[in-house]
Amino acid sequence: MTVEKHLSDIPVVIIGAGPVGVTAALLLARRGVRSVVLERHQDVYPLPRALVVDDEVRRILQAVGVGEEFAAIVRPGNGLRLLDARHRVMAEFRRAEHGPHGYPQTSMFEQPALERLLRDALARHPECELLSGVEVTGIAPDAEGPVGVTYRDEAGEHHLRAEAVLGCDGANSLTREAIGAVWEDLRFEERWTVIDARTTADVRCWEGVDQVCDPDRPATFMRVGEESYRWEFRLRDGEQPPVRELVAPWLPPSYDGDFEVVRETAYTFRARIADRWRSGRVFLLGDAAHLTPPFIGQGLCAGLRDAYNLTWKLARVLRQGGDERLLATYESERAPHARHVIRLAVAMGWAMTGGQDGAAALRRRLLAVACRIPALTEAAGRDLSPALTTGPLVRRRTRRGSRLVGTHCPQPWVDADGRRSRLDEVLGDTFAVLTVADPSPSLNALALGLGVRAVPVSELRDDGTLAAWLRAGRADAVLLRPDRVVMDVVPAGARDFTDTTAWAALLHTTRSPQPSPRTVEKSLLRSATR
Repeated sequence: MTVEKHLSDIPVVIIGAGPVGVTAALLLARRGVRSVVLERHQDVYPLPRALVVDDEVRRILQAVGVGEEFAAIVRPGNGLRLLDARHRVMAEFRRAEHGPHGYPQTSMFEQPALERLLRDALARHPECELLSGVEVTGIAPDAEGPVGVTYRDEAGEHHLRAEAVLGCDGANSLTREAIGAVWEDLRFEERWTVIDARTTADVRCWEGVDQVCDPDRPATFMRVGEESYRWEFRLRDGEQPPVRELVAPWLPPSYDGDFEVVRETAYTFRARIADRWRSGRVFLLGDAAHLTPPFIGQGLCAGLRDAYNLTWKLARVLRQGGDERLLATYESERAPHARHVIRLAVAMGWAMTGGQDGAAALRRRLLAVACRIPALTEAAGRDLSPALTTGPLVRRRTRRGSRLVGTHCPQPWVDADGRRSRLDEVLGDTFAVLTVADPSPSLNALALGLGVRAVPVSELRDDGTLAAWLRAGRADAVLLRPDRVVMDVVPAGARDFTDTTAWAALLHTTRSPQPSPRTVEKSLLRSATR
């Protein structure tokens, strides 16, 4: 039997119902875009995998609508320590309990619990349809028309047509193959064994992540939950020591109590990035687009950032008449950041192993010296999202411009309409204009054209974070994108945003055209002088 659903019924097909795919579906649903999610497994994979997210990703989960529920299943982590072969601390990279995005900078959790939260949220949205136990067999990109997707289930083969397809189908992605993308090898490949265990033993830990920098036995260790722990060890070819032998340094001497191995499996850690992330309206997200060693805990984080970056742009094109060129900014913005994160993870991997060549001992000595320099350890503990470079959605920094362009706006608690809320809950899912003082008529007109209101930070009654942030960035006003990246600034002492023509063309909507800010300002001035 063959069933065909028409283009008007399925704006977006998402392949893969892991955290990245479901997050993308939920973000699209919040903007009124319907999707069908195709997943080959019947249910959530029950064993632990990803364990760490940062405060930026906590903010994304807030936008998805599961922020409070997720808060109930996570615990903050202290950050990262580097240990030598004898488990002596070489360096600590502390992460704050309250980061700029409004959450702990490191949060520990178990992936199956997160996936269940996301699946439950998906079930609450009529805009999303999840089809489980299906196998996608074909994807036909088309630069001029709808994308064809073929899948098979117990009833037979089905054909879908969609306005866009998001490939969230992992490292062995069929979507990547369909668009002709290939891996670029970033030169890291090692086989490790991963052990997840539960025990009531008094395990030695510091409530963060430990990286053991031992070329003979590099290891990663962290406490995940009250009685759950994760170990990762690089093993030599053909070597498979008993689990208890591997984890013995973390357990009490001669401990023979309870120790349940939940999972023991071998992984090959790789560093790769796809040479292209898009063909027409077919996109790669998450592990389909990039693979990173896990040493800085950014694998899942990078995938959720992909979804957050792409979905608001796709929704604007599909629902509000945004220019197709918006979609090209997905890869140009996300690929450099993914490459940056992968290189950091590879560097951490080399720090742990020291390599096996003649310079390994020298590198380890240099690392030990570098770890004693406070400025370096402080820099290593900062936000892992550097500012986006100049592009269609990130205005060029002017000579007197602001350091804020391309960075994220912080998210303090605010008091608005008599309620204490997080900033993004007040601003909503669209653009926002924040100003130091009462906005000028031209700023009000610009905000009106985007369907938002220009808001003086004094109205938000926060703890002073926003005003201090604007002052430090020498900005009188900022234009925030839906993903809370600063798109443009009004530098201190200036009158208006530098040039709205280029990005206004990209963001035009299906509403009636709005008059330009200058036109509105002149009209208001004429009215005031009558």
